[in-house]
Amino acid sequence: MKVYKIVVYVPEAQGDAVRAAMGAAGAGWIGNYDYCSFTVKGIGRFRPLAGANPTIGAVGRLEAVEEERIETVCAKDRLRDALQAIRTAHPYEEPAIDVYPIEVIE
Repeated sequence: MKVYKIVVYVPEAQGDAVRAAMGAAGAGWIGNYDYCSFTVKGIGRFRPLAGANPTIGAVGRLEAVEEERIETVCAKDRLRDALQAIRTAHPYEEPAIDVYPIEVIE
């Protein structure tokens, strides 16, 4: 089975909503457990450019936001649904989402 690691950065206030959306879409399934994830808190930095519609901040101004880095795993057959669920639950117009293939050793 092909498995991927999904990493997404989200403002702390919306972390629970994004985790719930990922789990409901089938991400975070490990053996007899579901909704599995790992979270690290940090500071996200960005500057909205012309044409952006920022949820936080203003065009042209550098922002620093307390965010969570949420990691989970996802089977290939659920990946598209999980990514769509993240985009729907995420407050940013351009969420930072990384997807990595991972090697499963059985």
